Amino acid sequence: MRRTTVRRRLGVAVFLIVSLAMAGLATPDQEAPGVREPTAHSTPARAQAPGTDRRAVVASPVASPSKRSITVPSGQRIRGDLSDPRQQDIAMRLLSSAENSTLDWTARYAYIEDIGDGRGYTAGIVGFRTGTGDLKTVVERYTTAVPRNRLAAYLPALRKVNGTESHEGLDPGFVPAWQAAAADPAFRRAQDAERDRMYFTPALSQAKQDGLKVLGQFAYFDAIVTHGATGLATLRRAAAQVAPPPAKGGDEAAYLEAFLDARIALMNTERARRDLSRIESTQRVFLRDRNFDLSLPLRWTVHGDAYEIGT
Repeated sequence: MRRTTVRRRLGVAVFLIVSLAMAGLATPDQEAPGVREPTAHSTPARAQAPGTDRRAVVASPVASPSKRSITVPSGQRIRGDLSDPRQQDIAMRLLSSAENSTLDWTARYAYIEDIGDGRGYTAGIVGFRTGTGDLKTVVERYTTAVPRNRLAAYLPALRKVNGTESHEGLDPGFVPAWQAAAADPAFRRAQDAERDRMYFTPALSQAKQDGLKVLGQFAYFDAIVTHGATGLATLRRAAAQVAPPPAKGGDEAAYLEAFLDARIALMNTERARRDLSRIESTQRVFLRDRNFDLSLPLRWTVHGDAYEIGT
């Protein structure tokens, strides 16, 4: 069994190396950037229930005093995919544990910093970037809703720095303007909408095409946030080389194992090597428990910290 696993991972790695060479994934993805990695100088926020402006959330989890444990009210049905608002909230909390060492993803609307990855400023709930264009689309959407806002004046500069790591035309006023805008529900809705357009909706659609349940849908969501749309496509191809997806008659567990192997191989090729615990001690744990529906309670470990979402 061990030799089979080693051979499978070597095969995935070879496929990815070829795919990376062809797709140019070693450079920043202009199509759909990944979110930031946790940094030592970032201060995690305390966990709390989602803000009332989060229109999609119909039932807010109740936070414990710890930022690493929350309780979701029982007795309310959750549909079996990420289109369910409560399931989306759980997915965002799983993502936030890896990205920000907190379950309180709603505290990240105001977040902004340059993390030194060559893509300019990283900001907001899924790490929109000035260098990859999606931060610009957030500001454009916000400006359509609220024309007279402090960020609108930076749109010419945002268009100019797209594709670069430059701050030209943004410093020193853009950072405080972004942070101040986070108090506006319209700005938070703009971030939500761009997150859904670029990440949730494509991940859910492609996961359903492959016949995946909630765990697989979250795996695709986490991957597209981190590696972009082209990266997710590459990972799907790599996994299918090893095991067919359920939609093509394959075993869901075998396919997801291959998909996670492909992610590990891809992460190990990137400029800033990513901590692998978001895979090995989070998604792989759920998979080996065969928790394809992400049924609560959920317990996992990332960056050495233990988390729990209970009922």
